[in-house]
Amino acid sequence: MTGLEPTGALKGITILDLSRVLAGPYATQILGDHGATIIKVEPPAGDETREWGSAIDEEGAGKRTSSGYYRGANRNKVELALDVASPQGREIVLRLLASADVLVENFKTGTMARWGLDYETELKPRFPGLIYCRVTGFGTDGPLGGLPGYDAVIQTMSGLMSTNGSPETGPLRVGIPLVDMVTGMNAVIGIMMALAHRNATGHGQLVEACLWDTGISLLHPHAGNYFVDGRDPKLTGNAHPSIAPYELFETATRPMFLGVGNDRQFVKAVVVLGLPELNSDPRFATNPLRVENRAALRAVLADRFLQLDALAICEALLAEGIPAGPLNSVGEILVEPHTAHRQMVVQAGDYRGTGIPIKLSETPGNVRLPPPKFGEHNREILSAAGYSRAEIDKLIADGIVVERRK
Repeated sequence: MTGLEPTGALKGITILDLSRVLAGPYATQILGDHGATIIKVEPPAGDETREWGSAIDEEGAGKRTSSGYYRGANRNKVELALDVASPQGREIVLRLLASADVLVENFKTGTMARWGLDYETELKPRFPGLIYCRVTGFGTDGPLGGLPGYDAVIQTMSGLMSTNGSPETGPLRVGIPLVDMVTGMNAVIGIMMALAHRNATGHGQLVEACLWDTGISLLHPHAGNYFVDGRDPKLTGNAHPSIAPYELFETATRPMFLGVGNDRQFVKAVVVLGLPELNSDPRFATNPLRVENRAALRAVLADRFLQLDALAICEALLAEGIPAGPLNSVGEILVEPHTAHRQMVVQAGDYRGTGIPIKLSETPGNVRLPPPKFGEHNREILSAAGYSRAEIDKLIADGIVVERRK
């Protein structure tokens, strides 16, 4: 199909991606980066994230555009714009599933069943080897089952937001769609486990990745601490609730983070900082004492950091094995030499994106395809599925296959 020949650990795996927004598309992008063939099926109106945020004109002046948000989660895919709700659209999905290994969807609970595509009653008997991955907000049953879920809402409800922020700011949303992205990663893990099981038994299964479950699973170390002492965490801003010093400091040039993880590092850090007398202060002799006397320690360190250059002191601390780093902007980190060395910015044509974080020595991933335009591969996908040119023309004329967003 279009693009470079797939390579990677998942070469030969075909995934039908019916999902939109982030968790599902992010999961399939990861799988596509490692060689899976991803057929993204978009509804007639398109994936709504095509218009989220700053737009990039991809189809000409005055026409529909595709945002950086969409482009960040949809590379290495071919795209079919299809009215799945129609009987003809359902038949196309079923034909594509005949050669697919995995289906990923994140529709409202009951939608797939209404379309005659329910996993247990329709798809499992027909495709016993199919791995069906369902991404939901709250699961499909239980007190909140079937309700719609978005990242920030789950951050709020799951307790994550209650752990983020300072007494001055109050609770804050984490600045990235953390729950969506980790749910996508959980979906990938589940799909890979299911593929391993199928390799051993020949049987597919249902994989469920749920935003609610993900949010709760991310409550480390706060849930663990609560199970021990029954106390809710306090807002600590950039400081760690269990370690000190482990937070952001202002310097003479820019903010930086000092992360002292043990007593040995503290002994070395205060010498590098020019404060060796702190090693004889009984208030700071151990980590529990430093946490107890956090305010006094921070006051001394904050005064000292204001006299120092962030880049120079971070370099000196790192040279002694003490975790430290300057606060970088997004623009700065994307041009950082080590980012280039780690191949964490990639390019395919006019597309640029973040790189592939999972490095495999024998089967490395790669970027073969930029994020697809709406309906870009309609004819190619249908032709590969056995449809004739005349049949494709009729599907387009009838509005089952869509060439322009509605």
